[in-house]
Amino acid sequence: MKSGAFVLGGINLIVPSGQYAVLMGSTGRGKTTLLESICGLRKVSAGQILIHGQDVTHWNPADRQIGYVPQDLALFPTLTVREHLEFAMRLRKKSSADMATRTCELAEVLGITHLLKRSIAGLSGGESQRVALGRALSFKPPLLLLDEPLSALDEATRNDMHVLLRRVTETSGVTTLHVTHSQVESEFLADHKLMLTHEGVKEVEMNDQRS
Repeated sequence: MKSGAFVLGGINLIVPSGQYAVLMGSTGRGKTTLLESICGLRKVSAGQILIHGQDVTHWNPADRQIGYVPQDLALFPTLTVREHLEFAMRLRKKSSADMATRTCELAEVLGITHLLKRSIAGLSGGESQRVALGRALSFKPPLLLLDEPLSALDEATRNDMHVLLRRVTETSGVTTLHVTHSQVESEFLADHKLMLTHEGVKEVEMNDQRS
């Protein structure tokens, strides 16, 4: 995987189906590049990317059926909260009835039903994160990728999001890869804790503090 003069190689990463993996590593090591490569936003020059045993290495991003929350959230300033939750379903030509049902379901789970008619302007950091998460999960992807999803939040909001992420991912059964610098996030959320080093991806011994 190449980004300008930067090369990310020697990666052997496996996340068991339905599990929550947290990937850590120092700044500039290539964590975001790795997520973008899995999504198909960045081409790889060697190796394979498999999702549930299916080789998607050369598939278009939309065909990979991956839910992705980038670090900057990439919310659309002209869309309402409801339109964000419907966005991926519209691209996949879901029926109006299916979209309405799924949107109401997600909004309730994420605690944003009262925001559905709002534009994203003026939303709090936590509310914006919930909208981005809802958009990523709306079409029930088999794989969810999260790039530093809680880094801009205050401590109380982060704690609330820890609980929400764990509940939503366990309920949906989605396989999750979460990039973070936070040991707290890793200890609370991870079924598998991974470290990206100059030698590749290494499994880190778990010290399970989840309740």
